[in-house]
Amino acid sequence: MFKERNIIIKNPLRADIRFGLVYPNVYKTAMSSLGYQIIYNYINEREDTYSERIIYPSTRSLETNSPLADFDIVSFSLQYEQDYFHVLEILREAGIPLRREDRTSDDPLIIAGGPCASANPLPLSDFIDIFVVGEAEAVLYDFLDLYSSLNLSKKSKKDKSNKSNWSNRTNISNKINKNDEFIDYEKIDLSPFLDIEGLYIPEFNNQTNIVLSENMESIYHLTCPIVTETDDKDFIPAFSNSILLNVSRACTRGCRFCMSSYLYRPLRETDLNDLFSIAEEARENTGLNKISLIGAAVSDYSRINELTEGLEERGFQVSTPSMRIESITRETLTALKSSGLKTLTIAPESIYSLRRRINKDIKDEEVLRVISDAVELGFNIKLYFLIGLPYESEDDIKELANMMKQIDSMKYEIDSNSVSSIKLNDNSIKSMSNSLSENDSLSSESKSKKSKKNDKRIKSRRKPKVSISFSVNPVIPKPHTPLQWESYDMKEIKSKIKYLKKNLKGLDIKFDSAKMGLIQYVLSCGDKDIGNLIERSLNEKISIREWAQNAPSYDLDDELPWDSIDVSVSKEFLKSEYEKIKTSEQTPWCEDGPCYNCGACN
Repeated sequence: MFKERNIIIKNPLRADIRFGLVYPNVYKTAMSSLGYQIIYNYINEREDTYSERIIYPSTRSLETNSPLADFDIVSFSLQYEQDYFHVLEILREAGIPLRREDRTSDDPLIIAGGPCASANPLPLSDFIDIFVVGEAEAVLYDFLDLYSSLNLSKKSKKDKSNKSNWSNRTNISNKINKNDEFIDYEKIDLSPFLDIEGLYIPEFNNQTNIVLSENMESIYHLTCPIVTETDDKDFIPAFSNSILLNVSRACTRGCRFCMSSYLYRPLRETDLNDLFSIAEEARENTGLNKISLIGAAVSDYSRINELTEGLEERGFQVSTPSMRIESITRETLTALKSSGLKTLTIAPESIYSLRRRINKDIKDEEVLRVISDAVELGFNIKLYFLIGLPYESEDDIKELANMMKQIDSMKYEIDSNSVSSIKLNDNSIKSMSNSLSENDSLSSESKSKKSKKNDKRIKSRRKPKVSISFSVNPVIPKPHTPLQWESYDMKEIKSKIKYLKKNLKGLDIKFDSAKMGLIQYVLSCGDKDIGNLIERSLNEKISIREWAQNAPSYDLDDELPWDSIDVSVSKEFLKSEYEKIKTSEQTPWCEDGPCYNCGACN
């Protein structure tokens, strides 16, 4: 069974512009994307435009089963670099020429948006006509208004009886095919779109400034989300059926590896009472009582406790994808638990010394405090860690392994009559780390039988109170972050993963592939030539050696592929942050202290 409620149905024959909204990943991921649903509803509020969803691997719309080639505009949502392969696969399967130079005005105009499009459009620049740099609400209507005024849609061309009125065209070569159908081989002149701020057009490689909504009052809040009814787990959205409540946009914490910390500054928050009104209106339209709080740093919302308590009082269950450790209080956890949250997701990233290098000055004791409170309140816990951070040593990885073991041990209830209680603190982790190399060198034969018996006796009396799981991912340098000048060492990452797998047996832990990390790095920080690799991958397997040969390496004074994209955070500021990685100097959170002139508020 598969059924959707709150989809928008229009007569496509009456729409002046048909807009194909493509998500190049599977349904459960697409329908968990607040941005994807916002654009769908936002565009469909226009009477002249009909937006329909096309979700990988399909090339037909969910609303009318129309093939992709029937649309005037095809828009890809680029959330993950790995989806670049799906973009080309969709175009090929739809019969649309892959390269923009091979397309004519009879083909759809291909555009793309999302964080990957805003950060570095170069790897896909041979295949996309126009990239939207920034937030959709700040530019899409202007784009559609101009598109309409230029009479570029199939309906507009069909309605034109006098071909001499067709302006803004070049390379005219009109022909009649064997079925006596008129074919237009002209190219669309995209130069008029250069006047709209926030549009990067590869044909012109124009300098482009990111466009953002001034405040959360001017963005589109989703009050009529699509509800999916299905028994197939592959089609159940990641947040299940819930109201996606946009509490804020951007994050200004300044974690030096994180693109979200720089791309959409400044931080903007939705008014508390507006959030309550949006939630209640969405409930009326869906019948849902579950809310998922969405934002780059949800727990940084200035009135987070009032929000969760107020939603609970109104009968909502509240969940949140992830929370920042330093802004989590016991009061926050208690409110979230009371409102129905079952799993707490946090990202300690690494050990304390490396956290400081990436501007995340959170002591181990703070991490353990949050985990201890969460276990006591009955939360299951998921933790994200990074490996491959700048200046990370073998000893750091050993210390990380012991930290994860210590955290995992906190899931147990321990019989206090037979085992003394374990007090976890910053010093205990460090002391264990100092002795780790000695432990590694001990053979199993050297362990006393008495010690083994004691270990078995302790484990037999332990009972997991909650589940604690770990995800370990290679750090991927990203454009417009201080790490954009870092490279990616696949062999080193593989070695560290191998060590952790060997020493963390028995833990619930998942590792991202070092090879996939390399490919993601090339796609993230590569230039225009990477498009050739992506295209070739449709027909042949690209060896990991070739990916490695195409991995970039940049110096501080190099011109970067994405230099034509201005996200408002200055390059000089990013350079200063890169230099601070060496000394672990911290840059305070600007919401808590003085402005440090990153450029976003200028």
